[in-house]
Amino acid sequence: MEIDCGTDILFEGEEYITIFNSSIWAERGFCKKCGSHLFYRLKETQQHMLAVGLFDDQEELVFDNQVFIDRKPSFYSFSNKTKNLTEKQVFEMYGPL
Repeated sequence: MEIDCGTDILFEGEEYITIFNSSIWAERGFCKKCGSHLFYRLKETQQHMLAVGLFDDQEELVFDNQVFIDRKPSFYSFSNKTKNLTEKQVFEMYGPL
C-alpha cells in the first residue's frame, strides 16, 4: 500500500536510497542497506508514491484507490468503496511498461 505524496519530497538519509528504473514511466526507490521498497516515482511528473509503512501516524489516512484491480487475488476484497483502476486503465494513464 502506498500514499500519493506529490512532487515536493525531501528524504532524510538520501545517501541510503538507490533508484531502479522499473519501466518507461516509473522508477522505484529502495534502501541500500536492507533492500526495503520505499517508493515509486513517476518520471514525467516526479510524483512520489511512498510505502504506507514509512509513516508513524496512519490514523488520518484514507484507503480510497486501488490499481491493477483485475490482477488482485480472488480470495480478498476490502469492505470500503474505492476508486478501482484495471491494468489497462493504469497503462492508458501512464503509458506501457
